[in-house]
Amino acid sequence: MSKDSDRTARTGGADVARLRDAAERVVLVDDAGRDIGSAGKLDAHANGGLLHLGFSILIFNGAGELLLQRRASAKYHFAGFWSNSCCGHPRPGEAIADAAARRLAEELGFSVALRAIDRLQYRAHDDVSGLTEHELLSVFVGAFDGQPQPAPAEVGDWRWVDRATLHSEVVAHPQRFTPWFRVLLQQPSVTDAW
Repeated sequence: MSKDSDRTARTGGADVARLRDAAERVVLVDDAGRDIGSAGKLDAHANGGLLHLGFSILIFNGAGELLLQRRASAKYHFAGFWSNSCCGHPRPGEAIADAAARRLAEELGFSVALRAIDRLQYRAHDDVSGLTEHELLSVFVGAFDGQPQPAPAEVGDWRWVDRATLHSEVVAHPQRFTPWFRVLLQQPSVTDAW
């Protein structure tokens, strides 16, 4: 094994994720959601954050539980926080539903039909990284009863959780959950989907 491949194996692909984050571009939008250009992913999250497109996915199983993921420790912001099943950004020219399907497969290793249920705007600052999410967020839901195969560079841990347990955990320890996930949990569309 080469030194480079040994390092990648030890970091779970974290170096690859960092390089991808540095090179990736996000779609900038105005308050009405109109495309106004693109910016580097990290640039869009610096200096208070530029409004850009994003998505969050909520995956439920047949028992009515929600799939949570703990963001990998190498993530560029909100590392180690528990969050919704999957989230990300469309690339310039990529339909947001296609981006959601792509990231679900990349992060969790499975594909399911996704249904859009909401769109909202939020801003959240990460004191550790100094970066800010400022997204026009599309929310998708899907159903899955299998075993996720998470990418270690993206997902540090995962679990299924029922509504009552999640509510208790978020009330007791909100700082353990990403701010956008806490915003999602307050949306009637999410409550209705669960």
